[in-house]
Amino acid sequence: MTASTDSMDASMSRVAVAAGETLNRSVVFGKGDSGEYSLHVVMSRDSHLDLSVVVLPGADCRVNVRVDMDAPGAETYISGIYLCPGNENVSIRTEVNHNVHHCTSRQLFKGIAGGTARTGFYGKIVVAQDALKTEAYQENHNLLISDSARMDTKPQLEIYADDVKCSHGATVGRLNEDEQFYMRSRGIPEREAAVLQMLSFVSPVIGHISDPQTRENVSRIAEQAIRSF
Repeated sequence: MTASTDSMDASMSRVAVAAGETLNRSVVFGKGDSGEYSLHVVMSRDSHLDLSVVVLPGADCRVNVRVDMDAPGAETYISGIYLCPGNENVSIRTEVNHNVHHCTSRQLFKGIAGGTARTGFYGKIVVAQDALKTEAYQENHNLLISDSARMDTKPQLEIYADDVKCSHGATVGRLNEDEQFYMRSRGIPEREAAVLQMLSFVSPVIGHISDPQTRENVSRIAEQAIRSF
């Protein structure tokens, strides 16, 4: 098993995950980071990929992730958050190619935008003609905090095989007023109720980051950012 943390100084990389191996990787973009980052992962038989993408406030970036599942038994999990409280411009593109049978992929991305931020998520899953018994799932959920912010999302499925399980979904919404009312009725101030909602919204992604130190740092910075929205 290998694990690593990338940042914007690695502008492009290609990684092959050997048969039976596991790759854990975190890609973190922080304040002042700008530019484009591309990662191409090629999966072998019974290999595993666990990739976390984290975009923190103050980053303007374009993130491109491509995964080719080229042998049976490969499993991919890609998750990410993007926190954009100001005037950030963030674009995330993923492409997961199920090129053979009996592979599994899951994607979960969550974003919060305020100020005049612009975010975009463009995800594509391609299931080849012979990729029977594929399981592929993709979710992108967004919270819009400001009327001046804009969030675009475009999940896609291209399926050329039968006997597969695939789904995709996307949402863009506001903070849940019923949840806020419930917390306020229990004595929680309105502002703190909103913060708790946003923390709960991103916690599934942060909690999945494999490296403990990275997970702790991201959790701390994410809470600071959310309290500034």
